[in-house]
Amino acid sequence: MTAVDDRPQTGTQEVGRDRRRKEDQRLITGRTRWTDNLVLPGMLHLAMVRSPVAHARITGIDATAARQAPGVIAVLTGEDVKDLQGSLPCAWPITEDQKAPPHPAIAVDRVAFSGEVVAVVAARSSAAARDAAELVDVDYEDLPAALDLRAAAQDETLAHPDLGTNRSATWVFDSAEAGTGSSVDDAIAEADVVVEREFRQQRLIPAFMEPRSTVVDPTGEQFVMWSATQVPHILRLMLAMTLGVDEGKVRVIAPDVGGGFGGKLQVTPEEIITFLVARHTGKPCKWTETRSESLLSAHHGRDQWQKLTLAAKADGTVTGLKVELLADMGAYLGLVTPGVPILGAFMYNSIYKFPAYHFSCTNVFTNKTWTDAYRGAGRPEATFAIERIMDELALELGRDPMEVREQNWITHEEFPFTTVCGLEYDSGNYEAATERAKELFGYDELRAEQQRRRESGDRVQLGLGISTFTEMCGLAPSRVLGSLNYGAGGWEHASVRMLPTGKVEVITGSSAHGQGHETAWSQIVADQLGVPFEDVEVLHGDTQISHKGLDTYGSRSLVVGGQAVINAAKKVIEKAKPLAAYQLEANVDDLEFSDGKFTVKGAGADQEGIGLAGLALAVFTAHDLPEGMEPSLDADATFDPVNFSFPHGTHLCAMEIDTETGASTMRSYVCVDDIGNVVNPLIVEGQVHGGLVQGISQALWEEAVYDDQGTLVSGSFVDYTLPTTADTITFVTDRTTSPATSNDLGVKGVGEAGCIASTPAVVNAVLDAIRQFGVEDIVMPCTPERVWRAIQDGTAGAMSETAGAAAGHFAEGEPNQDPPGAAASPVGGTTQEGGQA
Repeated sequence: MTAVDDRPQTGTQEVGRDRRRKEDQRLITGRTRWTDNLVLPGMLHLAMVRSPVAHARITGIDATAARQAPGVIAVLTGEDVKDLQGSLPCAWPITEDQKAPPHPAIAVDRVAFSGEVVAVVAARSSAAARDAAELVDVDYEDLPAALDLRAAAQDETLAHPDLGTNRSATWVFDSAEAGTGSSVDDAIAEADVVVEREFRQQRLIPAFMEPRSTVVDPTGEQFVMWSATQVPHILRLMLAMTLGVDEGKVRVIAPDVGGGFGGKLQVTPEEIITFLVARHTGKPCKWTETRSESLLSAHHGRDQWQKLTLAAKADGTVTGLKVELLADMGAYLGLVTPGVPILGAFMYNSIYKFPAYHFSCTNVFTNKTWTDAYRGAGRPEATFAIERIMDELALELGRDPMEVREQNWITHEEFPFTTVCGLEYDSGNYEAATERAKELFGYDELRAEQQRRRESGDRVQLGLGISTFTEMCGLAPSRVLGSLNYGAGGWEHASVRMLPTGKVEVITGSSAHGQGHETAWSQIVADQLGVPFEDVEVLHGDTQISHKGLDTYGSRSLVVGGQAVINAAKKVIEKAKPLAAYQLEANVDDLEFSDGKFTVKGAGADQEGIGLAGLALAVFTAHDLPEGMEPSLDADATFDPVNFSFPHGTHLCAMEIDTETGASTMRSYVCVDDIGNVVNPLIVEGQVHGGLVQGISQALWEEAVYDDQGTLVSGSFVDYTLPTTADTITFVTDRTTSPATSNDLGVKGVGEAGCIASTPAVVNAVLDAIRQFGVEDIVMPCTPERVWRAIQDGTAGAMSETAGAAAGHFAEGEPNQDPPGAAASPVGGTTQEGGQA
């Protein structure tokens, strides 16, 4: 990996400085406590009995043998808890008439996807629980399963017969009706060029490093739940609302959590079940999923059909965009399942300015694992589609795809800019990021090499992929979330406590699962209060310590939570000012605060002043405080920004494709991101690299595959291909900076950027390499088999000299799926076979 920047490493300023993460001492050495490490006296272990079929009526469950097995304390079925378990929550009903089936934690009389829980066994050991679970005998009466998304949208087979339809809701945005733009139908009718394409967002599995795990201890006074979750505060609230438990009697602790990627932004059936069993038995209970369970039943991501119609003038100016989506909800609605496509609705216009936009999305039930947020949640899908079709427009016009993008983007002089969706982009400079990326990439030289290879008929062809992007980060403005019918706000809370020793405790409602909050928050507070970085301790992830918060997702932690920390620190300074004035025998208005110390203005450089540490001790003793001052230098703050933040960037990818085998090799990858100001460059670099690999992996390797019976056939890491370090290359990364205006730090968020931008960059590069063979598109992941098939199908025509002569439109309604009866692979593989070298 290579980072191209000139980071300042000197001086006392902490923000902007490379700092090794405080938390790595325990995380990397393994000296931490993951949820599954917890052992409580008398603890029971749970094993779930799961449906092996996608859709069936439960006609009987015989748990007699399981209940008599050694070590078993209890076996509960859906029938046993049907009056206690409630329905799992969905916090985002996107329309008034949204349809949703009841979502029981344990199925009662019907299962709707393979992997749904039908019973739970509690035993004295995990081995005993697993063995007994094998003895639970369930009779199923198979029902037809809705598995194909487009067929399900036509109600050919019903995923939930009682609903009468698979269509949950249709959500529409039209710029003409909203008053933010003109009619897209008019734009299409009047266009010189109309490009229509369909794209497939395959189903992905978050595959977090630490499997889900939860422990519930009914102490008699309260229920304490430890869970590997991203959202302890939301989880506590949802437990109370779902199970009818007093919220004040529930404490949720998210200890160190090994990754989430949205996959732990959920209230899971297993958490509800563990709670129910603990309440039923009166004993602490633990459940930890196996990796196979995780792949099968933890929620999945993406899974959309996208149809885009782009209107443009003959000179390449885009005049309108129409987007039609089908989104696979799976069998049930999770916490934010319906809203995921809506998050993308506002990003299809991306960095481009055009006057007309229409978006519609229909959410569809199928008999598969339900989908929900996955890294980027809606924005990667939108970026992929718009960046793919911008390439298609360039192809149609016979022009360089970079040139067409440059013609249509918002220029830096136009910020702040109100988009056709009504969002106000506060800052950005797409020209600067792109110029820097092209320089680092060697864009013109690579184009020349590409042409030479084409002319020579080189077996290994070169393709260049472009992805320019922006995203909507800092998910917060509560009034906006309210306008979209989201069931919560987006504010964040923080506390700053001055301890008698002069040390500082920071409590944040933003709960980390690998992002480095403890380090970044320490840097922020060190600068604000003028205390050493090492003197700041950051606490999070425990609803009894951090009593308010809305947790971590959507690149909101630093943008929203970081500002809450700043506001609390500022309150501490204001609170300390009267005491400092009292001790310095000065007027409050005559004081100034710098480097952790109050001094009197104009008193000269040799005055000693008084520091926060001394004031903290004075407050603790409370022997001599100003009249009426409470003995505390603690402060709380809650921050709700007025706008999102909008990171952006330009990503360039060069792929080499072996035209005889379909094997792809990444030649180079350059990204230049503008994420505003940076608190810790080391952490940012890690976030970018992780995101890049995740997005590249969607392009080349990952796909959740079901067979025609609804069985997940990619249910292990043998079949679900995740990249290793050996599969990736050295990335070249750099940054430009246009500070955000929505927070004092000027930060925009970075956690999802790499994942959002990299997928279209890679796919555009793969296609650019093989367009000349008549290849119009390849569904993701672009495995060697699919690339080889595409070349074989395309080479029926003559090899063209230029990319612009290769492809035409899809026919109306014709998707870009693998053609039926495609030729056999030369490597005899499956769709999961191999990746790049």
